[in-house]
Amino acid sequence: MTKRLLPLALIALFTTPLHAQDAPAAKASDRPAQAESGGADDSNHPQVPLSLGIAGPYLAARQAALDSDFGEAAHYYGEALGKDGTDPYLQDSALVSLISSGQMEAAVKLANRTSTESKATDLANLMRRAEFAKDGKWTELMALGAEILAQPDKAGDQNGEDKLLDGMIEAWALLGAGKASDSIAAFEKLAKIPGAQAMVQYHLALAKAKVGDFEAADKLLSQDAASGHILGIIARAEVLSQLERNKDAIAMLDALPRVGEEPALLALRARLEKGETLPFDSIRTPADGIAQVFMTFASALASSEEPDPLALIQARIAEYLSPNLGEAHLLSAQLLQSVGQFDLAEQEFERLRELGDMRPVAELSRIDALARADRPEDAEKAALALTAAHPELAQGWIALGDLLRQQEKFADAVPAYDKALDLLKDRGNAQWFPLYARGIALERSNQFDKAEADLRAALKIQPDSAPVLNYLGYSLVDRNIKLDEALKLIQRAVELSPNDGYILDSLAWAYYRLGRYQDAVAPMERAVSSMSEDPLVNDHMGDIYWMAGRKREAQIQWQRALSLKPETEAEEKRIKDKLELGLDAVLASEKGKPRDSAAGQ
Repeated sequence: MTKRLLPLALIALFTTPLHAQDAPAAKASDRPAQAESGGADDSNHPQVPLSLGIAGPYLAARQAALDSDFGEAAHYYGEALGKDGTDPYLQDSALVSLISSGQMEAAVKLANRTSTESKATDLANLMRRAEFAKDGKWTELMALGAEILAQPDKAGDQNGEDKLLDGMIEAWALLGAGKASDSIAAFEKLAKIPGAQAMVQYHLALAKAKVGDFEAADKLLSQDAASGHILGIIARAEVLSQLERNKDAIAMLDALPRVGEEPALLALRARLEKGETLPFDSIRTPADGIAQVFMTFASALASSEEPDPLALIQARIAEYLSPNLGEAHLLSAQLLQSVGQFDLAEQEFERLRELGDMRPVAELSRIDALARADRPEDAEKAALALTAAHPELAQGWIALGDLLRQQEKFADAVPAYDKALDLLKDRGNAQWFPLYARGIALERSNQFDKAEADLRAALKIQPDSAPVLNYLGYSLVDRNIKLDEALKLIQRAVELSPNDGYILDSLAWAYYRLGRYQDAVAPMERAVSSMSEDPLVNDHMGDIYWMAGRKREAQIQWQRALSLKPETEAEEKRIKDKLELGLDAVLASEKGKPRDSAAGQ
């Protein structure tokens, strides 16, 4: 996985989008012959004076931080602080690494130490406030907040985001201190900040529900304040139940798209259906409220077009304040995955399982991340566990099928897609991807008649899917059948995805099969330009050059293909034969022989 990193003034930047989709996306490169299977800029880096003793651990810490190896960075920053514990840059860097790696108690200890030894940084003060909230020290929390706001560089100069965060922490602290009226007034004042109304209304609703004003809470939550996230949905269901409106709560849940894929909501619905009055457990203490403040900010920062570097910090603080808050553990896991910290992410997923919160969305995210981290065996085990725990979940079976297919266990993948398609039999449009994926698995298992039926069925649902058009067209070309139709299918795929190297290769190969060698040259050259490291594409380029009369160039391409290590011994031998004997002789020797599908020729 590629990741982009910025200097660690506070935190490494998370750049990979969170995985949230109906099914693992099909690559345009899915095809019979090849199935789907940073640098740092120091310009903004503060200049830290390096004594002889501090240079080693500091540089090791910085490199670990740039690699997003938070645990290693925390270790070496700790060594550096042991030699110079007063440098604010080192303090913040150590704090970031400790928090990011989940070492919250150590982070609190460091934050408290820096506050007594020197002027505490903003991050240190944030951790101190979190500690006060966790311990229920509301007076101390509010006093520290007032002290921060009184600082010359803070007073009257807070930007909107800082003002909102500080204000919401204070509003919950007021509730913790027993000043409910002041707390409600504080939330209502914050709601006037431009752009903050929906966010603040949600927390105001939670605060009102916490003090027993469920009518007011429901009014606020019904105004879209609870929409879009599971925490708000659960909170509103609990509020409605407290108002003896279980039927309305059930209707709200039933109106949600894909409610059947969220076991927590299904369990909630079952309790409502039994007539149980749900307790309002969304907020047990004001510290839970502050945890949700941090979750609100973390979620917004993580889902923005350019994910903010503080998202993981916010999520970690949320789980520190409310250890049973599954959403915080899930978001931390996803953010850790996005920077390649899979071991730390696994700790968060394990925590979710300990909480009895094995949610499909979390497990699907985990499976996807493990697959991208080139850990197929772990990913397959996770997919098997998910399908065992939730056999009714079509996406689990699709994920399992994809993993098996990516490991070239094509025959084993087919039954997984069978299960998914059976579960999706009443959801026609949702069937296109497992039909397409099963078609690939069947084709690679030498069951082309069945594969063709699946691919055509997928195309009927998604007639403008470039990957499906390409795969079906190339499959026909590869078998040298229905070439006119194959060409039309691939030409349409090119129209839809004109810069896709695999599709351009398919177009060139269709021209080749039709004997239109000169027409094949241009799209093949474009394919090689975009996929210069693909042995099969280079091999195809050689064949086309040969048939177009450019035999020296053909030999160069075959040599190139051979140097890129073809997938199979059969492919490698065939290229060597072409180099030694020429393509004409190889084709003549193959006449009448069974097609070698592995060679893709």
